[in-house]
Amino acid sequence: MSSKGVRQVALLRGVNIAGKGARVAMADLRKLFEGLGFRDVRTLLNSGNVVFSAPTGRRADVISRIEKALASKLQVTCPVTVLSADEVAAAVRENPFSNVATNLSLLLIVTPLAPSGLQLLQPLLKERWAPEAFALGSRVAYLWCAGGVAKSPLWAAVERSLERSGTARNIATMTKLMAACAETLTVGNDVRRIRTP
Repeated sequence: MSSKGVRQVALLRGVNIAGKGARVAMADLRKLFEGLGFRDVRTLLNSGNVVFSAPTGRRADVISRIEKALASKLQVTCPVTVLSADEVAAAVRENPFSNVATNLSLLLIVTPLAPSGLQLLQPLLKERWAPEAFALGSRVAYLWCAGGVAKSPLWAAVERSLERSGTARNIATMTKLMAACAETLTVGNDVRRIRTP
């Protein structure tokens, strides 16, 4: 762990989705996280993904601070999920559909707000989803939406089971987030690697 804290990823649900949801400028989101005292903040893409460093502490407290600041400073109310860099790496590493997914944008990783949310998805393992596919990992669920996400019966079932409280990213985005957690930053004249725990 660095003196600045451990690398974490915040995933905001429903941000900047075409035609619906909250609109948030990524520059405003970075400023908000920095204002909360988080370090080494960077956003990835335009869909509410924030990589940051924070002192070790209760995750629920970090999430609460972020959600309150979003509401008070940006007038955005949305669920926030925070994963450690290790959890992001495990989600990518445990992907069971790497040999099946022909389009990375259709292979979703769904993160329930709390790890206990995976229990709500257990019954879906008993269903037949072909040509789609479903699996559970240690912290996330994997959805191969072969015919597209918008028309996916599997995606609809996962949303119902989690009562629309989880958040999804495709495997390509999660892989980029994993890389961002291990990036090097130039600070003054020094180049340093931001270390994961």
